Amino acid sequence: MEHFSWFTLFGLGKYDPILGAILVVLFLIFAGYKIKKNLSKENSILPEEKFTLRTIFEILTIDFLLDLITSMMGSREKAKRYFPLLGTSFMFILISNLLGLIPGFLSPTGNFNTTVACALVIFVMYNFYGFKENGVAYLKHFAGPIIYIAPLMIVIEIISHLVRPLSLSLRLFWNMTGDHLVLGIFTNLTHFVVPALFIALGIFISFLQAFIFTVLSAIYISLSTAHEH
Repeated sequence: MEHFSWFTLFGLGKYDPILGAILVVLFLIFAGYKIKKNLSKENSILPEEKFTLRTIFEILTIDFLLDLITSMMGSREKAKRYFPLLGTSFMFILISNLLGLIPGFLSPTGNFNTTVACALVIFVMYNFYGFKENGVAYLKHFAGPIIYIAPLMIVIEIISHLVRPLSLSLRLFWNMTGDHLVLGIFTNLTHFVVPALFIALGIFISFLQAFIFTVLSAIYISLSTAHEH
């Protein structure tokens, strides 16, 4: 099913996922700049009276995501160490998901290349954190607890680790593709009332998929950086 995109008007339809991702990144840079500028003011530690961009980001990242990562990793200090990666991936995926609900835009996460790129970043980084935290001892995790079955465990662990980015990318891709496909079908069939219900469902699914991706990423980082290896 074809979806209208504003980029096709400029002959850039085939670059839609890339341009959409660039829009999301630019928005996050703009939001970060505005929030940083706001925090530089006097009394910036006080919560704002109005519902602003800063308030939204504080609720989603500090009040919700950081507390969640802290409960998963056991300490606030450890959660803060990996929060820049997890918080950025959460906001990028969430905004990318929501972009597809705006008429004339397609969700970057509805493209498999985008979701694979996000998953590969997590894959590379959690292994990097594992080596950084445990050194060469991180490789002992692949051998398992019993030396006699180490060759078998190494094969199983390697396959398991390679499947992780595939699982992350496919789950996000198929869920967002299916959600926006259903929304597009019902919008074409009924232009009023019913599409609004699916937009509300789309917002929920957009948040849920960003949440699941981030939680799984936090679990992988937590497992790779644990000292029990």
